[in-house]
Formats: sequence, structure tokens, C-alpha cells
Amino acid sequence: MQPKQNIMHLPVYQPGKPIEDVKRELGLDDVIKLASNENPIGYSPKAKAAMLDEIDRLNIYPDGASVELTAVLAKKLGVAENQLIFGTGSSDIILMICRAYLTSADETVMADETFSQYKHNCEVENAKIVEVPLKEGKHDLDAMLEAVNERTKVLWICNPNNPTGTIVEHEELVQFLTKVPGHVLVVLDEAYCEYVTDEQYTDGTKLLEQFPNLVVLRTFSKVYGLAANRIGYGIGAAPVIRAINQVREPFNTGRLAQVAAKASLLDDEFLTRSRAANSAGRDYLHAQFDRMGLQYFEGHGNFIMVDVRTPSMQIFDRLLRKGIIIRAGWKHYPNSIRVSVGNEEQNAKFIQALEEVLTELAVLQ
Repeated sequence: MQPKQNIMHLPVYQPGKPIEDVKRELGLDDVIKLASNENPIGYSPKAKAAMLDEIDRLNIYPDGASVELTAVLAKKLGVAENQLIFGTGSSDIILMICRAYLTSADETVMADETFSQYKHNCEVENAKIVEVPLKEGKHDLDAMLEAVNERTKVLWICNPNNPTGTIVEHEELVQFLTKVPGHVLVVLDEAYCEYVTDEQYTDGTKLLEQFPNLVVLRTFSKVYGLAANRIGYGIGAAPVIRAINQVREPFNTGRLAQVAAKASLLDDEFLTRSRAANSAGRDYLHAQFDRMGLQYFEGHGNFIMVDVRTPSMQIFDRLLRKGIIIRAGWKHYPNSIRVSVGNEEQNAKFIQALEEVLTELAVLQ
């Protein structure tokens, strides 16, 4: 039996190292995970109540069309219900877009350091991938536009970009979209949009009427704290969503995920509290990196990429032994680590551990 040859070289997605593995491998009792951009304050108590109420119905298939959740979200976003599609996290929507639109005869354009699942799923469909280098950590929209040709089918923009945390501002995004040919589907991934406080940032859903070739991706895994439930969504023009829906697996979101997401949308207090805590933590980390003289990309999500001036995997290993899990190993930023914004105690412990490690390595004097 022979699988598709074009998938044989693909790496399997590596999530942030689990806390349990680190405790077991290193014999540690106290481990802090700042690797997967999770919400350190948890999730909405309204979501918990909704899941507990639904728990006795796990023997019944979920609503395949997510009708109740769709109605609540459509009202909140001000879009039509047929402009929404849900998936097992926004990564599921990425997979569906690739399956619906890409063949081996097509090309797709993306940044050279961005969310890995764009490239992975495009490779599965054997499309030609054109990677455009980031410019000072940001999407180089002019260069991306130059890479577009008649074979280009899909173009990806992660905003804020993962892992650098940088944003494409409103005016430059609108100017870019105006120039993108209509045969190119632009995927605007806004997984971290709720954390952005910069007034120059744009809400992609407000651009959908003007640009019918735009699809916006969002998730409940980040600010809403439902990472374990795996539920995200896409918003776009009805014909685009209909095409994506053609390849959606049946019952691709579960009962508990649907009710938790619905309840979370109705809990503005939790959203406000999460955003405020993240902003404070982000400011603290920025200030500490400034104090240590470390360069970093200004974070607009719930993570920051910082240059530690030494091979990042060395820092990863040393921090791991101190019970701190971060992300490292970026191809184009070999001396940078990405750290999630934790709670006050976690942030302080990370900074203490990082300063100790960098001092041991004579990076800091």
C-alpha cells in the first residue's frame, strides 16, 4: 500500500510540550507552560454551566449545522447566518479551504514564518507554495502581491501573525485587498484579534461586503479559553462558505463545544477581564525585555517573540529544566523564542528564569 508521495516528507505538527511530560521526564513538581498561547485565567463560568447542563446528552449526535451557535454568532458579528462555517478549531477551516480550493495545478502565497498549518495543508493538496519573507517581522504585502499570478488560488495573512505577533494595519490591508485579483481567495486569520488594542488594527468582518474574495478565520481557543474543546469558525461571502461547506466532515464540532462557545459569546465580562489581564501581562513582559536590553517584536496577541541572542533551542532546554515551557526553533529567527503571556506569577517566574539563563550564558552581564 502506497500513500500519496507528496505527504511522505511532511512533519507532524508539534504542539507545545505538555506539562505532564516535563514533570515526568525531569522530576519536577512545579511546571509553567507558556508555549501554546492559552488563556491563563481559564474560561467563562457561563460556558462551564452550559457544558454541565449538556453533559447528559452525549449519547446524541451534535447539531451538524451548529444552528443555535450560528444564530448567536451571526447576530454578534452582524453577518448573515449563511456566511458562517464552524470547525474543530480554526485549523479545521484551514484544512477545508485547502481541500475545497487547491489542486496540484494551483499556487498559494504565504509568509515564510507564519502559522505552520497553512503550508502543511497546502502541501497535502500538492499545491505549489510561494513563501514571501517577512519584513521586520510583518507581512510584506507588496512582495506578496508581486507573487500572485494567474495560477494563484489562495493567499494567507495571519493577523496578528503567529509567531511574531505583528499586525497588518487597516489602511495597508484595505489597499492590498483592493489590488488582489478577484480569482484569489484571501484568508485573513484573526485567531488573536480579541487581544489587539492598537487602534490601527482592523476588524476583518467589516471588510467582507467590500471584498467578496475574503475569508476571516477566528477561534474560541484563545481569548475564550476553550482550547480543549477545539472549535473555531470562518466568515465569508455566502458562495465561498457554501463551497467550503461542501468538504466539511459531518458532525465536525461536538455538543459541549457548541454550547460552551455559545455561552462564551454571551459573557462580555469574561472577555473584558481576559483582555485586560493580557494587556497588563504583555506590558510587563515588554518592560522587562527593555530592562534586559533584549529586542522583540511588539506583541499584539497573547504572546511575544523575543531575540535572546543565542540559539533558541539552548534557551528552551535550560528554561525547561527550570520548569518553564516556551516555544523555540523558528527557521528564520533561530535566536528568538516565543513566550505566551501568563498570569502575574507565571510572567514573573519566567522573567526570573530567563534572566538567570541568559546570565549563565553570558548573554547578560
